Amino acid sequence: MRTKLMVFLTVILIFATVLAGCSGSDSNAEDKSGSNSGDNSGAKAKVKLTGIMVKHPLTKPLAEMEWLQKAEEAAGVDIEWQEITADWGQKKGTMLASGDIPDLFVGGNVITDADFAQFKGLFQDLSELISQAPKVQEMFDTKPETKVIATQPDGKIYGLPKYQRFWPASATRQFINQKWLDNLGLAMPTTWDELYEVLLAFKEKDANGNGDPNDEIPMDFPGGFGGFFNPAVLLGSEGITLTDGSSQGYFVEEGKVKNFLTDERYKKLVVFLNKLNKAGLINPEVFTHDYTKYQSIARGEGDTAKVGFTWGWVASDRFGEQLAPQYASMSPLKVSADYTGKVSWSYDYNTLNYGTNHIVMSAKSKNKEAAMRFINELYNPVVSMQVLFGSIGPNIKDNGDGTYSVLPPTDTKMDPGTWKWTSSMADAGPMYIADTINLTLGKDMQEVLTQSEPLKSALEVNLEKDVFPGMFIKYSDADNNTMSLNNTNVTNLANTNFAKWVTKGGVETQWDAYVKESIKAGLEQNIEIMQKYYDDYMSK
Repeated sequence: MRTKLMVFLTVILIFATVLAGCSGSDSNAEDKSGSNSGDNSGAKAKVKLTGIMVKHPLTKPLAEMEWLQKAEEAAGVDIEWQEITADWGQKKGTMLASGDIPDLFVGGNVITDADFAQFKGLFQDLSELISQAPKVQEMFDTKPETKVIATQPDGKIYGLPKYQRFWPASATRQFINQKWLDNLGLAMPTTWDELYEVLLAFKEKDANGNGDPNDEIPMDFPGGFGGFFNPAVLLGSEGITLTDGSSQGYFVEEGKVKNFLTDERYKKLVVFLNKLNKAGLINPEVFTHDYTKYQSIARGEGDTAKVGFTWGWVASDRFGEQLAPQYASMSPLKVSADYTGKVSWSYDYNTLNYGTNHIVMSAKSKNKEAAMRFINELYNPVVSMQVLFGSIGPNIKDNGDGTYSVLPPTDTKMDPGTWKWTSSMADAGPMYIADTINLTLGKDMQEVLTQSEPLKSALEVNLEKDVFPGMFIKYSDADNNTMSLNNTNVTNLANTNFAKWVTKGGVETQWDAYVKESIKAGLEQNIEIMQKYYDDYMSK
Protein backbone atom coordinates (compact mmCIF):
# COMPACT_ATOMS: atom_id res chain seq x y z
CA MET A 1 0.00 0.00 0.00
CA ARG A 2 2.00 2.34 1.05
CA THR A 3 4.29 4.76 0.01
CA LYS A 4 1.94 6.82 1.95
CA LEU A 5 0.87 6.29 5.02
CA MET A 6 1.43 9.00 6.91
CA VAL A 7 -0.23 9.97 8.38
CA PHE A 8 -0.21 10.50 7.71
CA LEU A 9 -1.69 8.55 8.35
CA THR A 10 -1.24 11.27 10.46
CA VAL A 11 -0.63 12.65 7.45
CA ILE A 12 -1.74 12.19 5.53
CA LEU A 13 -2.25 10.66 4.04
CA ILE A 14 -5.23 9.85 -0.55
CA PHE A 15 -7.70 8.04 -4.13
CA ALA A 16 -10.82 6.80 -6.84
CA THR A 17 -11.91 4.23 -9.87
CA VAL A 18 -14.20 3.11 -12.77
CA LEU A 19 -16.17 1.56 -15.24
CA ALA A 20 -15.47 0.32 -18.61
CA GLY A 21 -18.78 0.38 -20.31
CA CYS A 22 -21.46 2.13 -22.14
CA SER A 23 -23.14 4.97 -20.36
CA GLY A 24 -26.54 3.63 -21.27
CA SER A 25 -26.09 0.28 -19.55
CA ASP A 26 -28.53 -0.70 -16.85
CA SER A 27 -27.62 -1.92 -13.36
CA ASN A 28 -27.51 -5.54 -14.50
CA ALA A 29 -24.54 -4.76 -16.73
CA GLU A 30 -22.31 -3.94 -13.79
CA ASP A 31 -19.98 -6.90 -14.07
CA LYS A 32 -18.99 -6.09 -17.62
CA SER A 33 -18.98 -2.31 -17.67
CA GLY A 34 -18.56 -1.23 -14.11
CA SER A 35 -21.27 1.35 -14.74
CA ASN A 36 -24.45 1.61 -12.75
CA SER A 37 -25.98 4.45 -14.73
CA GLY A 38 -29.51 3.70 -15.73
CA ASP A 39 -30.49 6.89 -17.50
CA ASN A 40 -28.18 7.10 -20.54
CA SER A 41 -26.95 10.35 -19.03
CA GLY A 42 -23.85 10.23 -21.19
CA ALA A 43 -26.01 11.08 -24.22
CA LYS A 44 -27.19 14.31 -22.64
CA ALA A 45 -25.32 17.56 -22.24
CA LYS A 46 -22.84 17.10 -19.44
CA VAL A 47 -23.38 18.92 -16.19
CA LYS A 48 -20.43 21.03 -15.11
CA LEU A 49 -19.18 20.39 -11.56
CA THR A 50 -16.17 21.54 -9.59
CA GLY A 51 -14.12 19.38 -7.26
CA ILE A 52 -11.03 19.32 -5.08
CA MET A 53 -8.93 16.18 -4.85
CA VAL A 54 -6.27 16.04 -2.13
CA LYS A 55 -3.86 13.42 -3.38
CA HIS A 56 -0.46 11.86 -2.82
CA PRO A 57 2.49 13.67 -4.44
CA LEU A 58 3.19 10.57 -6.54
CA THR A 59 -0.30 10.47 -8.04
CA LYS A 60 -0.53 11.36 -11.72
CA PRO A 61 -2.96 14.05 -12.98
CA LEU A 62 -6.61 13.08 -12.73
CA ALA A 63 -7.06 13.77 -16.44
CA GLU A 64 -4.81 10.76 -17.13
CA MET A 65 -6.95 8.32 -15.14
CA GLU A 66 -9.02 6.37 -17.67
CA TRP A 67 -11.44 5.04 -15.08
CA LEU A 68 -12.21 8.55 -13.80
CA GLN A 69 -12.99 9.86 -17.28
CA LYS A 70 -15.36 6.93 -17.81
CA ALA A 71 -17.03 7.51 -14.44
CA GLU A 72 -17.67 11.15 -15.28
CA GLU A 73 -18.97 10.11 -18.70
CA ALA A 74 -21.33 7.53 -17.21
CA ALA A 75 -22.66 10.05 -14.70
CA GLY A 76 -23.11 12.72 -17.34
CA VAL A 77 -20.79 15.19 -15.63
CA ASP A 78 -17.68 17.13 -16.50
CA ILE A 79 -15.70 17.94 -13.36
CA GLU A 80 -13.19 20.76 -13.21
CA TRP A 81 -10.70 19.37 -10.69
CA GLN A 82 -8.33 21.29 -8.47
CA GLU A 83 -5.57 18.86 -7.46
CA ILE A 84 -3.76 19.49 -4.18
CA THR A 85 -0.68 17.61 -2.99
CA ALA A 86 0.69 19.92 -0.28
CA ASP A 87 -0.31 22.47 2.39
CA TRP A 88 -3.95 21.41 2.38
CA GLY A 89 -4.41 22.35 6.03
CA GLN A 90 -3.48 25.97 5.37
CA LYS A 91 -5.49 26.21 2.16
CA LYS A 92 -8.54 24.58 3.69
CA GLY A 93 -8.89 27.03 6.57
CA THR A 94 -8.93 30.03 4.26
CA MET A 95 -11.32 28.39 1.80
CA LEU A 96 -13.87 27.23 4.36
CA ALA A 97 -13.82 30.58 6.13
CA SER A 98 -14.66 32.30 2.83
CA GLY A 99 -17.55 29.91 2.13
CA ASP A 100 -16.48 29.71 -1.53
CA ILE A 101 -16.10 25.96 -1.97
CA PRO A 102 -16.41 23.48 -4.87
CA ASP A 103 -19.26 21.04 -5.41
CA LEU A 104 -17.19 18.09 -4.17
CA PHE A 105 -14.23 17.38 -1.91
CA VAL A 106 -12.48 14.04 -2.44
CA GLY A 107 -9.83 12.57 -0.18
CA GLY A 108 -9.45 10.71 3.09
CA ASN A 109 -10.94 12.93 5.81
CA VAL A 110 -9.81 16.09 4.01
CA ILE A 111 -13.00 17.60 5.41
CA THR A 112 -13.35 16.44 9.00
CA ASP A 113 -16.15 16.09 11.52
CA ALA A 114 -14.64 19.11 13.27
CA ASP A 115 -15.09 21.09 10.03
CA PHE A 116 -18.75 20.05 9.89
CA ALA A 117 -19.17 21.32 13.44
CA GLN A 118 -17.37 24.60 12.85
CA PHE A 119 -18.82 25.47 9.44
CA LYS A 120 -22.50 24.64 9.85
CA GLY A 121 -24.59 24.95 6.73
CA LEU A 122 -21.62 24.72 4.38
CA PHE A 123 -21.87 20.98 3.65
CA GLN A 124 -24.75 18.98 2.22
CA ASP A 125 -26.65 16.45 4.36
CA LEU A 126 -26.36 13.42 2.07
CA SER A 127 -28.88 11.36 4.04
CA GLU A 128 -31.53 13.26 2.07
CA LEU A 129 -29.99 12.11 -1.22
CA ILE A 130 -28.84 8.51 -0.57
CA SER A 131 -31.87 7.17 -2.47
CA GLN A 132 -30.26 8.64 -5.59
CA ALA A 133 -27.11 6.54 -5.02
CA PRO A 134 -28.15 2.87 -4.83
CA LYS A 135 -24.54 1.68 -4.69
CA VAL A 136 -23.96 3.71 -1.53
CA GLN A 137 -27.12 2.22 -0.07
CA GLU A 138 -25.84 -1.24 -1.02
CA MET A 139 -22.64 -0.55 0.93
CA PHE A 140 -24.65 0.59 3.96
CA ASP A 141 -26.83 -2.54 3.77
CA THR A 142 -24.00 -5.08 3.37
CA LYS A 143 -21.50 -3.28 5.65
CA PRO A 144 -23.67 -1.50 8.23
CA GLU A 145 -20.56 -0.30 10.05
CA THR A 146 -19.97 2.05 7.10
CA LYS A 147 -23.25 3.81 7.88
CA VAL A 148 -22.17 4.10 11.52
CA ILE A 149 -18.94 5.74 10.33
CA ALA A 150 -20.86 8.17 8.12
CA THR A 151 -23.65 9.18 10.48
CA GLN A 152 -23.37 12.17 12.80
CA PRO A 153 -24.98 12.13 16.28
CA ASP A 154 -27.99 14.04 14.90
CA GLY A 155 -28.51 11.45 12.16
CA LYS A 156 -27.13 13.55 9.33
CA ILE A 157 -24.52 12.34 6.84
CA TYR A 158 -22.07 14.91 5.51
CA GLY A 159 -19.24 12.65 4.36
CA LEU A 160 -19.23 9.15 2.88
CA PRO A 161 -16.70 6.51 4.02
CA LYS A 162 -14.69 3.90 2.18
CA TYR A 163 -14.43 0.14 2.53
CA GLN A 164 -11.38 -1.44 0.89
CA ARG A 165 -11.47 -4.90 2.46
CA PHE A 166 -8.09 -6.45 1.69
CA TRP A 167 -5.72 -4.75 4.11
CA PRO A 168 -3.96 -6.47 7.07
CA ALA A 169 -4.23 -5.74 10.78
CA SER A 170 -1.30 -3.32 10.89
CA ALA A 171 0.09 -0.68 8.56
CA THR A 172 3.62 -0.90 9.91
CA ARG A 173 6.19 -3.64 9.56
CA GLN A 174 9.65 -3.52 11.13
CA PHE A 175 12.60 -4.21 8.83
CA ILE A 176 16.29 -4.92 9.34
CA ASN A 177 18.96 -5.54 6.73
CA GLN A 178 19.60 -9.28 7.04
CA LYS A 179 22.55 -9.06 4.65
CA TRP A 180 24.25 -6.59 6.99
CA LEU A 181 23.63 -8.89 9.93
CA ASP A 182 25.17 -11.76 7.99
CA ASN A 183 28.12 -9.65 6.82
CA LEU A 184 28.97 -8.82 10.44
CA GLY A 185 28.07 -12.19 11.94
CA LEU A 186 25.28 -10.67 14.08
CA ALA A 187 22.12 -12.30 15.39
CA MET A 188 18.67 -10.82 14.94
CA PRO A 189 18.07 -8.42 17.87
CA THR A 190 15.20 -9.23 20.24
CA THR A 191 15.47 -6.39 22.81
CA TRP A 192 16.18 -2.66 22.80
CA ASP A 193 19.71 -3.22 24.14
CA GLU A 194 20.44 -5.79 21.46
CA LEU A 195 19.12 -3.40 18.82
CA TYR A 196 21.48 -0.70 20.11
CA GLU A 197 24.49 -2.99 19.76
CA VAL A 198 23.47 -4.08 16.27
CA LEU A 199 22.96 -0.49 15.10
CA LEU A 200 26.32 0.49 16.56
CA ALA A 201 27.99 -2.29 14.56
CA PHE A 202 26.14 -1.16 11.43
CA LYS A 203 27.64 2.31 11.91
CA GLU A 204 31.19 1.35 12.74
CA LYS A 205 31.94 -1.75 10.67
CA ASP A 206 31.09 -0.92 7.03
CA ALA A 207 28.00 -3.13 7.16
CA ASN A 208 27.17 -2.75 3.48
CA GLY A 209 30.72 -3.75 2.51
CA ASN A 210 31.37 -1.03 -0.03
CA GLY A 211 34.61 0.17 1.59
CA ASP A 212 33.07 3.35 3.01
CA PRO A 213 32.46 2.98 6.76
CA ASN A 214 30.56 6.28 6.91
CA ASP A 215 27.69 5.88 4.44
CA GLU A 216 25.46 3.58 6.50
CA ILE A 217 22.34 5.00 8.21
CA PRO A 218 21.66 2.59 11.09
CA MET A 219 18.08 3.81 11.79
CA ASP A 220 15.68 6.00 9.83
CA PHE A 221 12.07 7.10 10.29
CA PRO A 222 9.89 9.94 8.96
CA GLY A 223 10.05 12.23 12.03
CA GLY A 224 7.30 12.93 14.54
CA PHE A 225 6.13 10.90 17.51
CA GLY A 226 3.13 8.94 16.19
CA GLY A 227 1.46 7.62 13.07
CA PHE A 228 2.64 4.89 10.77
CA PHE A 229 6.28 3.80 10.18
CA ASN A 230 7.37 5.53 13.37
CA PRO A 231 9.33 4.57 16.52
CA ALA A 232 6.09 4.93 18.50
CA VAL A 233 5.46 1.27 17.62
CA LEU A 234 8.30 0.43 20.03
CA LEU A 235 5.83 1.31 22.79
CA GLY A 236 4.43 -2.14 22.07
CA SER A 237 7.67 -3.44 23.63
CA GLU A 238 6.27 -2.10 26.91
CA GLY A 239 2.74 -3.41 26.43
CA ILE A 240 1.01 -0.41 24.84
CA THR A 241 -1.32 -1.29 21.96
CA LEU A 242 -1.42 1.64 19.58
CA THR A 243 -4.57 1.98 17.48
CA ASP A 244 -4.55 3.30 13.94
CA GLY A 245 -1.08 4.71 14.43
CA SER A 246 -2.19 6.73 17.50
CA SER A 247 -0.97 9.90 15.83
CA GLN A 248 -2.22 12.00 18.77
CA GLY A 249 -1.08 9.53 21.42
CA TYR A 250 -4.42 8.09 22.56
CA PHE A 251 -4.79 4.39 23.31
CA VAL A 252 -6.90 2.07 25.47
CA GLU A 253 -5.55 -0.25 28.14
CA GLU A 254 -7.89 -2.56 30.05
CA GLY A 255 -10.85 -0.40 29.05
CA LYS A 256 -9.26 2.87 30.18
CA VAL A 257 -8.53 5.64 27.69
CA LYS A 258 -4.98 6.95 28.08
CA ASN A 259 -2.42 8.98 26.16
CA PHE A 260 1.16 7.78 25.85
CA LEU A 261 2.47 11.35 25.56
CA THR A 262 2.37 11.63 29.35
CA ASP A 263 3.02 7.95 30.09
CA GLU A 264 6.29 6.94 31.79
CA ARG A 265 6.76 4.27 29.13
CA TYR A 266 6.90 6.99 26.48
CA LYS A 267 9.56 8.80 28.50
CA LYS A 268 11.57 5.58 28.59
CA LEU A 269 11.31 5.29 24.80
CA VAL A 270 12.44 8.89 24.32
CA VAL A 271 15.46 8.25 26.57
CA PHE A 272 16.34 5.24 24.40
CA LEU A 273 15.99 7.22 21.16
CA ASN A 274 18.21 9.96 22.59
CA LYS A 275 20.80 7.29 23.42
CA LEU A 276 20.70 6.11 19.80
CA ASN A 277 20.96 9.66 18.52
CA LYS A 278 23.94 10.50 20.75
CA ALA A 279 25.75 7.52 19.27
CA GLY A 280 25.03 8.75 15.73
CA LEU A 281 22.68 5.85 14.98
CA ILE A 282 19.66 7.87 13.77
CA ASN A 283 19.58 9.68 10.45
CA PRO A 284 20.47 13.31 11.33
CA GLU A 285 17.86 14.50 8.81
CA VAL A 286 15.05 12.58 10.47
CA PHE A 287 13.17 15.71 11.58
CA THR A 288 13.75 17.70 8.41
CA HIS A 289 13.45 15.36 5.42
CA ASP A 290 10.10 14.89 3.71
CA TYR A 291 8.48 11.54 3.02
CA THR A 292 9.81 11.36 -0.53
CA LYS A 293 13.38 11.79 0.73
CA TYR A 294 12.71 9.24 3.47
CA GLN A 295 11.70 6.73 0.84
CA SER A 296 14.46 7.49 -1.63
CA ILE A 297 17.28 7.10 0.92
CA ALA A 298 16.14 3.56 1.68
CA ARG A 299 16.35 2.70 -2.03
CA GLY A 300 20.15 2.93 -1.73
CA GLU A 301 22.43 2.93 -4.77
CA GLY A 302 22.12 -0.10 -6.99
CA ASP A 303 22.89 -3.15 -4.87
CA THR A 304 24.30 -1.04 -2.04
CA ALA A 305 21.84 -0.45 0.79
CA LYS A 306 22.09 2.65 2.97
CA VAL A 307 19.57 2.00 5.77
CA GLY A 308 19.93 -0.76 8.34
CA PHE A 309 16.76 -0.64 10.46
CA THR A 310 13.48 1.11 9.73
CA TRP A 311 9.72 0.75 9.42
CA GLY A 312 7.48 0.61 6.35
CA TRP A 313 4.50 -0.88 4.59
CA VAL A 314 6.23 -3.69 2.67
CA ALA A 315 9.86 -4.34 1.74
CA SER A 316 9.48 -3.70 -1.99
CA ASP A 317 7.77 -0.39 -1.30
CA ARG A 318 10.25 0.71 1.36
CA PHE A 319 13.48 -0.37 -0.32
CA GLY A 320 12.55 -0.91 -3.97
CA GLU A 321 12.54 -4.18 -5.86
CA GLN A 322 16.34 -4.38 -6.16
CA LEU A 323 17.18 -4.07 -2.45
CA ALA A 324 14.05 -5.60 -0.90
CA PRO A 325 15.53 -9.15 -0.78
CA GLN A 326 18.24 -7.90 1.60
CA TYR A 327 15.69 -7.08 4.30
CA ALA A 328 13.86 -9.23 6.83
CA SER A 329 10.58 -8.43 8.54
CA MET A 330 11.15 -8.54 12.32
CA SER A 331 9.11 -9.58 15.32
CA PRO A 332 8.41 -6.80 17.84
CA LEU A 333 11.24 -6.23 20.31
CA LYS A 334 10.99 -6.67 24.08
CA VAL A 335 11.98 -3.61 26.08
CA SER A 336 14.53 -5.72 28.01
CA ALA A 337 15.62 -9.32 28.40
CA ASP A 338 13.89 -9.64 31.78
CA TYR A 339 10.57 -8.15 30.63
CA THR A 340 7.73 -10.62 31.23
CA GLY A 341 4.71 -8.53 30.23
CA LYS A 342 2.83 -8.58 26.96
CA VAL A 343 4.42 -7.35 23.75
CA SER A 344 2.00 -5.56 21.44
CA TRP A 345 1.98 -3.61 18.19
CA SER A 346 -0.14 -1.04 16.35
CA TYR A 347 -3.59 -2.45 15.51
CA ASP A 348 -4.70 -0.55 12.40
CA TYR A 349 -7.28 -2.80 10.74
CA ASN A 350 -10.14 -0.34 10.99
CA THR A 351 -8.29 2.67 9.63
CA LEU A 352 -6.72 0.60 6.83
CA ASN A 353 -9.97 -0.93 5.60
CA TYR A 354 -12.40 1.86 6.41
CA GLY A 355 -12.11 5.60 6.11
CA THR A 356 -14.00 8.71 7.14
CA ASN A 357 -15.35 11.47 4.91
CA HIS A 358 -13.82 10.37 1.61
CA ILE A 359 -16.27 12.45 -0.40
CA VAL A 360 -18.18 15.53 0.76
CA MET A 361 -20.65 17.77 -1.11
CA SER A 362 -21.21 21.49 -0.82
CA ALA A 363 -24.65 22.51 0.43
CA LYS A 364 -24.46 25.34 -2.12
CA SER A 365 -24.06 23.04 -5.11
CA LYS A 366 -26.60 23.82 -7.81
CA ASN A 367 -26.28 20.34 -9.32
CA LYS A 368 -26.78 17.94 -6.42
CA GLU A 369 -28.54 15.31 -8.53
CA ALA A 370 -25.64 15.16 -10.99
CA ALA A 371 -23.14 15.07 -8.14
CA MET A 372 -24.97 12.10 -6.64
CA ARG A 373 -24.88 10.29 -9.98
CA PHE A 374 -21.10 10.67 -9.95
CA ILE A 375 -20.85 9.54 -6.34
CA ASN A 376 -22.93 6.48 -7.20
CA GLU A 377 -20.46 5.58 -9.96
CA LEU A 378 -17.53 5.71 -7.53
CA TYR A 379 -19.23 3.27 -5.16
CA ASN A 380 -19.92 0.75 -7.90
CA PRO A 381 -17.59 -2.07 -6.71
CA VAL A 382 -16.07 -2.57 -10.17
CA VAL A 383 -15.30 1.14 -10.35
CA SER A 384 -14.11 1.15 -6.75
CA MET A 385 -11.42 -1.44 -7.33
CA GLN A 386 -10.08 0.89 -10.02
CA VAL A 387 -10.20 3.81 -7.58
CA LEU A 388 -7.85 1.71 -5.46
CA PHE A 389 -5.60 -0.05 -7.97
CA GLY A 390 -5.98 1.78 -11.29
CA SER A 391 -7.88 1.30 -14.54
CA ILE A 392 -9.04 -1.97 -16.07
CA GLY A 393 -6.59 -2.53 -18.90
CA PRO A 394 -3.29 -1.01 -17.80
CA ASN A 395 -3.61 -1.79 -14.09
CA ILE A 396 -6.26 -4.49 -13.70
CA LYS A 397 -6.96 -7.44 -15.98
CA ASP A 398 -10.57 -8.36 -16.67
CA ASN A 399 -10.37 -12.14 -16.95
CA GLY A 400 -13.69 -12.26 -18.82
CA ASP A 401 -15.36 -14.62 -16.34
CA GLY A 402 -16.38 -12.15 -13.66
CA THR A 403 -12.95 -12.22 -12.03
CA TYR A 404 -10.15 -9.67 -12.07
CA SER A 405 -6.41 -9.59 -11.38
CA VAL A 406 -4.17 -6.70 -10.35
CA LEU A 407 -1.39 -6.47 -12.93
CA PRO A 408 2.31 -5.88 -12.18
CA PRO A 409 3.77 -2.46 -13.01
CA THR A 410 4.50 -1.87 -16.67
CA ASP A 411 7.84 -0.46 -15.54
CA THR A 412 9.68 -3.47 -14.13
CA LYS A 413 11.87 -1.19 -12.01
CA MET A 414 8.85 0.19 -10.15
CA ASP A 415 7.41 -1.60 -7.11
CA PRO A 416 3.65 -2.36 -7.12
CA GLY A 417 2.88 -0.10 -4.15
CA THR A 418 4.40 2.94 -5.81
CA TRP A 419 2.64 2.09 -9.07
CA LYS A 420 -0.71 2.01 -7.30
CA TRP A 421 -0.19 5.46 -5.81
CA THR A 422 1.06 6.73 -9.17
CA SER A 423 -1.86 5.30 -11.12
CA SER A 424 -4.93 6.17 -9.12
CA MET A 425 -6.41 7.81 -6.05
CA ALA A 426 -5.48 4.63 -4.19
CA ASP A 427 -6.30 4.49 -0.47
CA ALA A 428 -7.46 8.11 -0.44
CA GLY A 429 -10.39 7.53 -2.78
CA PRO A 430 -14.08 6.91 -2.03
CA MET A 431 -14.77 3.22 -2.62
CA TYR A 432 -16.75 0.12 -1.79
CA ILE A 433 -14.76 -3.05 -2.56
CA ALA A 434 -17.61 -5.50 -2.09
CA ASP A 435 -16.81 -8.86 -0.52
CA THR A 436 -18.33 -10.44 -3.63
CA ILE A 437 -15.72 -8.92 -5.98
CA ASN A 438 -13.31 -11.67 -7.10
CA LEU A 439 -9.99 -9.84 -7.39
CA THR A 440 -6.55 -11.46 -7.27
CA LEU A 441 -4.17 -9.09 -5.52
CA GLY A 442 -0.76 -8.02 -6.76
CA LYS A 443 2.61 -9.13 -5.47
CA ASP A 444 2.95 -6.30 -2.96
CA MET A 445 -0.28 -7.20 -1.16
CA GLN A 446 0.76 -10.84 -1.06
CA GLU A 447 4.08 -9.65 0.39
CA VAL A 448 2.26 -7.66 3.06
CA LEU A 449 0.52 -10.75 4.33
CA THR A 450 3.76 -12.77 4.38
CA GLN A 451 5.79 -10.00 6.01
CA SER A 452 3.09 -9.51 8.66
CA GLU A 453 3.64 -13.03 10.01
CA PRO A 454 6.29 -11.96 12.59
CA LEU A 455 3.68 -9.58 14.07
CA LYS A 456 0.97 -12.20 14.43
CA SER A 457 1.22 -12.91 18.16
CA ALA A 458 1.63 -9.22 19.04
CA LEU A 459 -1.56 -8.43 17.12
CA GLU A 460 -3.65 -10.94 19.06
CA VAL A 461 -5.06 -8.03 21.03
CA ASN A 462 -8.22 -7.73 23.09
CA LEU A 463 -10.50 -5.78 20.76
CA GLU A 464 -12.94 -4.97 23.56
CA LYS A 465 -10.43 -3.71 26.14
CA ASP A 466 -7.26 -2.64 24.31
CA VAL A 467 -8.38 -1.08 21.01
CA PHE A 468 -9.99 2.35 20.76
CA PRO A 469 -12.82 2.17 18.17
CA GLY A 470 -12.27 5.73 17.00
CA MET A 471 -13.50 5.08 13.47
CA PHE A 472 -16.99 4.33 14.79
CA ILE A 473 -17.39 7.08 17.39
CA LYS A 474 -19.00 10.42 16.59
CA TYR A 475 -18.67 13.30 19.02
CA SER A 476 -21.08 16.15 19.59
CA ASP A 477 -20.22 19.48 17.98
CA ALA A 478 -19.25 20.95 21.33
CA ASP A 479 -16.99 18.04 22.24
CA ASN A 480 -15.51 17.99 18.74
CA ASN A 481 -14.59 21.66 19.01
CA THR A 482 -13.15 21.23 22.48
CA MET A 483 -11.07 18.20 21.50
CA SER A 484 -9.83 19.79 18.29
CA LEU A 485 -8.55 22.88 20.11
CA ASN A 486 -6.99 20.79 22.89
CA ASN A 487 -5.35 18.39 20.46
CA THR A 488 -3.76 21.26 18.56
CA ASN A 489 -2.22 22.57 21.77
CA VAL A 490 -1.15 19.14 23.04
CA THR A 491 0.40 17.92 19.78
CA ASN A 492 2.26 21.20 19.19
CA LEU A 493 3.78 20.85 22.65
CA ALA A 494 4.58 17.17 22.11
CA ASN A 495 6.11 17.62 18.66
CA THR A 496 8.43 20.37 19.81
CA ASN A 497 9.62 18.47 22.85
CA PHE A 498 9.98 15.12 21.10
CA ALA A 499 12.36 16.51 18.48
CA LYS A 500 14.31 18.40 21.14
CA TRP A 501 14.55 15.45 23.53
CA VAL A 502 15.65 12.97 20.84
CA THR A 503 18.31 15.28 19.42
CA LYS A 504 19.48 17.15 22.53
CA GLY A 505 18.22 15.19 25.55
CA GLY A 506 16.66 16.64 28.69
CA VAL A 507 13.50 14.56 28.99
CA GLU A 508 14.35 13.34 32.50
CA THR A 509 14.71 16.83 33.98
CA GLN A 510 11.91 18.43 31.96
CA TRP A 511 9.34 15.62 32.16
CA ASP A 512 7.29 16.75 35.16
CA ALA A 513 6.92 20.30 33.84
CA TYR A 514 5.98 18.93 30.40
CA VAL A 515 3.27 16.69 31.87
CA LYS A 516 1.80 19.67 33.74
CA GLU A 517 1.82 21.73 30.54
CA SER A 518 0.10 18.90 28.64
CA ILE A 519 -2.65 18.72 31.25
CA LYS A 520 -3.03 22.50 31.11
CA ALA A 521 -3.27 22.25 27.31
CA GLY A 522 -6.36 20.05 27.69
CA LEU A 523 -5.06 16.47 27.53
CA GLU A 524 -6.94 15.21 30.59
CA GLN A 525 -10.11 16.95 29.44
CA ASN A 526 -9.90 15.10 26.13
CA ILE A 527 -9.30 11.78 27.87
CA GLU A 528 -12.43 12.33 30.01
CA ILE A 529 -14.49 13.10 26.91
CA MET A 530 -13.16 10.08 25.02
CA GLN A 531 -13.72 7.77 28.00
CA LYS A 532 -17.37 8.81 28.13
CA TYR A 533 -17.90 8.06 24.44
CA TYR A 534 -15.87 4.86 24.61
CA ASP A 535 -17.94 3.53 27.53
CA ASP A 536 -21.17 4.43 25.75
CA TYR A 537 -20.04 2.75 22.51
CA MET A 538 -18.88 -0.42 24.26
CA SER A 539 -22.11 -0.66 26.27
CA LYS A 540 -24.02 -0.95 23.00
